[in-house]
Parts: sequence; C-alpha cells; structure tokens
Amino acid sequence: MAFIKEHLGQARPANTTAVSIVTPINDQIVIIQQIIVCNTTGSAATFRIFLDNDGTTYSEATALIYDYSLDANDMIEFSFGQDSISGLYMTNIAGNLAIRSGTASALTYTINGTIMVSG
Repeated sequence: MAFIKEHLGQARPANTTAVSIVTPINDQIVIIQQIIVCNTTGSAATFRIFLDNDGTTYSEATALIYDYSLDANDMIEFSFGQDSISGLYMTNIAGNLAIRSGTASALTYTINGTIMVSG
C-alpha cells in the first residue's frame, strides 16, 4: 500500500448549491486531513460541508459543518489528522465530500489529504 500526500480539491462556488469537491476513484482510499475555507469578501458568509461516503445526499444527515458563519476576509482550518493514516476516510467511488456557500462566489475551499493506493 502506498501513501501519497495530495491537494485533493479546490473550488470557489459561483452559486449557493451544494457541489462535490472530492470523489474517490477505483482502487483508492481518500483520507481527508485538512479543509481550509477562506472568505474573500467584505461581509460574513455561511457555509456547509457534507460527507456522504456512498452517494450525493447533502443534508443534515451527512453534514460535517452546517451554517458556520465565517467573518469577512477571514479563514478557518479544520484538521482531521496529523499522520498519513488519520483523517476522514472515503472508500466508496460513489461517495462525495461536498461544499455549499451561503453567498455566491464568497468562499474558497481547499481540501488536502492522503490517497492510499494498492500495489
């Protein structure tokens, strides 16, 4: 098994609809270890982050963070592990880590972690 540190995804949603930012592919296990959210506007903005390991249900049932208010021109970092095997595991190719901004084009999301590949 090989462990590869990766920048898993980055997005700045142009609307307020939840969208997938990370999806595993065949023969990989994705370990999300860091989520950074940056507010690039002069006003506070809310956001949501969802983890549905086997689908695309972006609701209270799969929420990791729900309606968190981030101050103007501020950022927050969520860390889920300090080594190569700690974090939020995604093992299903149908699974998704999704993001949703309460204000269009206000927030940038950066996802970092590790990918485990067999062989």
